[in-house]
Amino acid sequence: MTTELQPEPPVPARRPWLVALPLVVFAAMAGLFAYFLVLKPRDASEIPSVLIDKPVPDFALAPLGGLTRDGAAVPGLTSADLKGRVTIVNVWASWCVPCRQEHPILNEIAKDPRVRLVGINYKDEPENALRFLGQLGNPFAAVGTDQKGRAAIDWGVYGVPETFLVAADGRIAYKFIGPLSPEGYAAKLEPEIRKAVARR
Repeated sequence: MTTELQPEPPVPARRPWLVALPLVVFAAMAGLFAYFLVLKPRDASEIPSVLIDKPVPDFALAPLGGLTRDGAAVPGLTSADLKGRVTIVNVWASWCVPCRQEHPILNEIAKDPRVRLVGINYKDEPENALRFLGQLGNPFAAVGTDQKGRAAIDWGVYGVPETFLVAADGRIAYKFIGPLSPEGYAAKLEPEIRKAVARR
């Protein structure tokens, strides 16, 4: 008895591009990550805020007890205090090293008659905050204490320091993330102050 040999099924044609496809996709994704993370790093101070052109959040913060300026007690801070003139709101803490670095520029901003500089003291111990301002000077016309960080959440704070520019109508005009430097102030915050003053 003879058995007939069955013909072997045809071997499908190889598609070499299918083998290379995962490698091509990986290389493309790696290239995109490299572009956005290395070649085109974003300036952290320019992270957009959804609060720009919106009214300041509703808040009322107690004063930092024992803090004085020019012999008078420094008041706390409420949302109502941020209407009527251009105001800079600086969110800071004594435990924040970059806050210490930016403090000299805040002392200079406090001398600018176009703006009122106020502070939100974030998740800090009152005695530490007082010691910090006692050592470095108090540039703030008002300081609200936000020990639980709830007001900062409403402001969309990522971390300290952060600085907000509030127009005279009580709307947030600009947000600067990170420590202010003379260069950052001149290039970014100062032009925004001019715009806010002009729109009064």
